[in-house]
Amino acid sequence: MPAIEHRNMSTPDETRTPEKTTVEVVQLGGATIARLTVQPGWRWSECIKPVVGGESCQAAHLGYLLAGQLHIVADDGTEADLVAGETYRLEPGHDAWVVGDEPAMGLEFETKTAETYARG
Repeated sequence: MPAIEHRNMSTPDETRTPEKTTVEVVQLGGATIARLTVQPGWRWSECIKPVVGGESCQAAHLGYLLAGQLHIVADDGTEADLVAGETYRLEPGHDAWVVGDEPAMGLEFETKTAETYARG
């Protein structure tokens, strides 16, 4: 593995595009990073659930929200609003949706999630 690796997210290794969703995936050594962009009106249970199944998102997330706002509701009833500039960690078992008229864009650093999110 080289001592320095760098990539531009504009030239991803893979792009996934479920409804109102763009996931751009970049591999760096043994790590995978994804840029997730979701459009106004996006909701996990409406846009991603049909692709992956299940009653709630079963991915663990570790990331940074670059733009927009998301509302998260965990299966245990806890809720949070994420806004641009915030880091986040989400356990499996949640729904999420875009708040407002601006797309939400975040970087996912959890390698397994970045590799598999929104893939059927």
